[in-house]
Amino acid sequence: MADDKTPPSEMIRVPTALIPVVRELSKLHREGHTIALLQGLEELISGFDSNIDIDTPSSKSVLQLEKKLDVMTKKLELIERAISSTRYNSQPKQRRQAYPYQQPQVELLALPAQNLAPRLGLTPSSLATERENKSDKEFLRWTRNRDPRGIAWEWNAKDGLYHPVK
Repeated sequence: MADDKTPPSEMIRVPTALIPVVRELSKLHREGHTIALLQGLEELISGFDSNIDIDTPSSKSVLQLEKKLDVMTKKLELIERAISSTRYNSQPKQRRQAYPYQQPQVELLALPAQNLAPRLGLTPSSLATERENKSDKEFLRWTRNRDPRGIAWEWNAKDGLYHPVK
């Protein structure tokens, strides 16, 4: 008779947005509606699957999906820029010195990836990935947005260093 015992529930992680749905499904299961619920879900999924034609690259569904992904990608880029500019612009402004002289500006020299990456809040490998995935112009703009002093950086393949762009 020990084999007739119901197995213990398994704990699973779900995305935060799905928590209310999972709670409702759990409630329906406890109320004994599991079979009806599963049948309803199967009908819904099969109806959804049969209405989508993704075998041809010119299908409307694929084109719509591509457009949505493009829009999402652009929005994520905007968010990334906003976050990176906020990160450096939200730092408290330095007070002016009370001394009558000005300190000379320190000129930046070319940096290897292991020195530039932390300045931009990255690892050297992620810096290289960004450089490879962006055009030269995009990379300059991107580094300027991430640099704490707003300096753009340019890769020089000959010496393997990143040079500041004035």
